[in-house]
Amino acid sequence: MIPEINYWAVLAATVASIVIGSVWYTPKVFGDRWKRWGGVADPETSTQAWLPIVVSIVLAFLLAWVLAGSVAIAWHFYGGTYLASAIITGLTLWAGFTAGRLITHDVFAGRPSQLTVLNISYELVLVIAMSAIIGVWPPAGTV
Repeated sequence: MIPEINYWAVLAATVASIVIGSVWYTPKVFGDRWKRWGGVADPETSTQAWLPIVVSIVLAFLLAWVLAGSVAIAWHFYGGTYLASAIITGLTLWAGFTAGRLITHDVFAGRPSQLTVLNISYELVLVIAMSAIIGVWPPAGTV
């Protein structure tokens, strides 16, 4: 079975990711702290500045696409509302994959716990926003 995916919802979730990341990592919000805690230096060239952004956008699309497929599978399996399936699936994937992996890597790398909390909080906000968009905009003919 290939899960039904609403690609408009995936694109909207990708745009939401760009907006959330742009706000979250603004110097006045969390950007200065993130750079300080993570030892991140300002880019020296335009390539150093844009390459991470392009990679982030591509991976945000991939995350939204995988999330949309996972939500469709979960909804078919468990039933219930599409939005509830999306939120529960997003939270489960965030806790099991994103938060768990980030915490493990940061503990072994000796990164400050504040950095870990900041990054997993960002990922939580991102996944909930993506899940909400995907949940309120199911594929045509599924709900």
